[in-house]
Amino acid sequence: MTTTSSKLTHLSCSRCGEEYDADQLINLCRACEKPLLARYDLAKAARTLTRASMQEREPSLWRYEEVLPVRTRKAQLKLGEGWTPLICAKDLGSEIGCPHTLIKDESLNPTGSFKARGLVMAVGRAFELGAAELAIPSAGNAAGAMSAYAAKAGLPAHVYMPEDVPDAFRVECSNLGAEVTLVDGLITDCGARVREKVEEFGWFDVSTLKEPYRIEGKKTLGYEVVEQLGWRMPDVIIYPTGGGTGLVGMWKAFDEMEEMGLVGSERPRMVSVQSSGCAPMVRAFEQGEEFAEAWQGAKTVADGLRVPAAVGDFLILEAVRESDGAAIAVTDDEMLRCASQMGKHTGVFPAPEGAATLAGQVRLLESGWLQGDETVVLFNTGTGLKYAHLWS
Repeated sequence: MTTTSSKLTHLSCSRCGEEYDADQLINLCRACEKPLLARYDLAKAARTLTRASMQEREPSLWRYEEVLPVRTRKAQLKLGEGWTPLICAKDLGSEIGCPHTLIKDESLNPTGSFKARGLVMAVGRAFELGAAELAIPSAGNAAGAMSAYAAKAGLPAHVYMPEDVPDAFRVECSNLGAEVTLVDGLITDCGARVREKVEEFGWFDVSTLKEPYRIEGKKTLGYEVVEQLGWRMPDVIIYPTGGGTGLVGMWKAFDEMEEMGLVGSERPRMVSVQSSGCAPMVRAFEQGEEFAEAWQGAKTVADGLRVPAAVGDFLILEAVRESDGAAIAVTDDEMLRCASQMGKHTGVFPAPEGAATLAGQVRLLESGWLQGDETVVLFNTGTGLKYAHLWS
């Protein structure tokens, strides 16, 4: 079987540091039940993962395969994921007083969202390690991505999603071959159902940060942004935060890149944006807490932000604080208004989660935390087409 150039060495717990063999199906740390992180021989990776070598590589996230966990070509379940455009939004930026605004448009990924990055790694690695069936709780986009890659791998997929998610998400999963179960409740309730079924049937759970590899796909967001900026860091990254895997992944990526000599010690300020109807990270950040207490009565039109409790809460807060960043909550009305504003000035029709980043940017400019001459990257995490009902 043809192997990749992955330099994966082991897994380590993000909390207690316990180390594990990477070649096993595993979810959380067995000692403290916190997320596991993939580790690499970065000295070896640096020999071939160079600025020069990347000029000749395929335009996908697989261009960084030395620091990705998939070890065999067969498990690279390629559907065209990654290397999404970094769009100069000069007109939009000028209107809000921040001309150096860029949009990382993740809506062009398979299944229309950034979830493709994480799920291609989670599913590919699970397939590689012998998982028989997969399960996921999801507010929508993650389920679609998991269903697509499970179909590509030929694995049965089980999706549990809140019964009030837009029909587009449910239809997408069903037509990709997944078994869909609608749950009366939030994503946390869906997660509880998945845990029951995993225990009963032996399915493998690919929930956010409850397996080691979704974060590895998401970290490529960081690699791409820096490479697309000519190996420079932006001043600020504004990221919509539900489970927070992308934010944590990018922070991990920057450390890896520095260790391999691709960048220096500079870092962007990381901003976590949530909905005012579900803002556990914002509350914990403002109160100086290490962990985020679960949010009661979560409600927002942005399904990806309706995450009352995140497994990686301490990792999200750590990245924001270490970067001298911020956490901010915006309203649903602000998101919908900013979606139209972004679309009109850039040609990008964002999901409400993506529009939340623009709403956050406007707030931060008004407060003076963000300066008008800074380079800011907004993450549009998915297409607004799946949320078309919000404007109808």
